[in-house]
Amino acid sequence: MMPLLLLLFGLLGDCLLAVLVGMLGASRRLGFGWSFLISLLFTPFVGLLCVLLSEQLPAAAERRWGCLGTLCAGLGCLCLLIFLFLLLTGGAALATLL
Repeated sequence: MMPLLLLLFGLLGDCLLAVLVGMLGASRRLGFGWSFLISLLFTPFVGLLCVLLSEQLPAAAERRWGCLGTLCAGLGCLCLLIFLFLLLTGGAALATLL
């Protein structure tokens, strides 16, 4: 059960952070799709680096995402924190709950 939870929270956190990087890339020349794909294939940190190195689009083409970016970032960080907690405790915290 422990490896399944590690895999679940690791993949969920990675996917949510990849969506966040894709949303940041939507206002850049790279675009949402390429930013998301690079973040998903490599890591969100590599995707963020690619997004920050690409040119920014003119201000007229700017899109607003509302609170969706904040929500994705919060959920992604929460999933990664749970993943790291489970990884570092080796399942001891999970065993005490059961």
